[in-house]
Amino acid sequence: MGDWIAETYTSDVGWSLLTDLVDVGNRMAGSEGEREAAALTRDALEAAGARNARLEEFDIQGWTRGSSALDAGGAEQDCIALPRSPSGSVAAEFVDLGYGLPEDYAEADLDGKIVMARSDVPSHFERYIHRREKYYHAVEAGAAAFVYRNHVEGCLPPTGSVGTPEDPIGDVPAVGVSNEVGARLARRFDGEEVTVSVEAEIDSATSQNVHAEVGPDTDDRVLVTSHVDAHDIAEGAMDNGAGTAMVVEIANALALREDELDATVEFVAYGAEEVGLVGSSVDAEARDHDSVTAILNNDGVTRGRDLMAFTNGFDELGDLAGGVAERFDHPFTANPKPAPHSDHWPFVQWGVPGYHVMSETGEQGRGWGHTFADTLDKVDPRDHREQAIVLTELAVELAEEGFDVARRDPDEIAADLERYDLAEGMQIIGDWPYDD
Repeated sequence: MGDWIAETYTSDVGWSLLTDLVDVGNRMAGSEGEREAAALTRDALEAAGARNARLEEFDIQGWTRGSSALDAGGAEQDCIALPRSPSGSVAAEFVDLGYGLPEDYAEADLDGKIVMARSDVPSHFERYIHRREKYYHAVEAGAAAFVYRNHVEGCLPPTGSVGTPEDPIGDVPAVGVSNEVGARLARRFDGEEVTVSVEAEIDSATSQNVHAEVGPDTDDRVLVTSHVDAHDIAEGAMDNGAGTAMVVEIANALALREDELDATVEFVAYGAEEVGLVGSSVDAEARDHDSVTAILNNDGVTRGRDLMAFTNGFDELGDLAGGVAERFDHPFTANPKPAPHSDHWPFVQWGVPGYHVMSETGEQGRGWGHTFADTLDKVDPRDHREQAIVLTELAVELAEEGFDVARRDPDEIAADLERYDLAEGMQIIGDWPYDD
């Protein structure tokens, strides 16, 4: 057992790919940079010993950033457009909606106004509210534009897409502002007229998923996944270059342990995750779900030392992660709640067992993610090495013949989403796949 651990702890294949990915520059979905990053990932998987490394292309809605502006009191305030915002310019009364909880929208007159909401929720609120949910509550309330305020200090405006699967371009212009700019807007301009402007190039584009395999050629397979795209404003080291580096590191380790695998382990680095889980949705629509025994999705790993996995109501997955954590004496929390905003979800929503693995970040949430500060210096090679060992062992156990996780009925998944108060938000952003 010790040989593969030593090899993994001293390996540089994943970290080398991570440095290559961040040096690509813009990895926005549909860009040349995303295509280059996908090719680098394919080549790294092949060099790690995985077979049949390949790219599979698909069409997406293209969006390329132009200029954006927020004028208040005759002064331009620092901002960035949210991807898939439509182009347009709006001058209207500004309303600070604070956290932007559902009841805040219900109680305010927002028709024809420019609405600002924070990126976090108060401590008493029991669930995270996704950016797109806040945006579409504003749209439903008749808002003319949307301003998304970062809750993390540091003068960093946040990015993050709007749009739905049916209508990939949003309804009203949307921009992100830093916590500090948001505080200034709330203090000085609430109830005053401000102007929000966005220019963007909207056209057709293509993205691609990266695939490769190790282990025996079986009908059943375990998917070990990440996403290779990132927002165009930063290096995307944490979100999600580190996740893709982890997939390659696991592939390298499993190539050394191939004789221990009872099922095919397929590595997939998805494209176009940041604009609505497009690549994984394409894969899920084309794949026989009965052939997928489990998914180990790496999105947000390495940005902290301790691991956490959403197990989406699959108790066996929580037990398995707990056993691996105990064996390696590594902090690894299993959270049973559903997590519908990463690339495991297009499978899990139909009952396929799946993890979403990330690092613990506490109240910081996404932290530096989705800002200019998502850079390589924020992640630690030690965390990458240690987590690679734990997650490799988890992948091996998922591929063991004796390990079986019962699928869940989609009605049970839907009931969980209702129970955790996630259903309404998913419905308003167009991500609810179930018949009422």
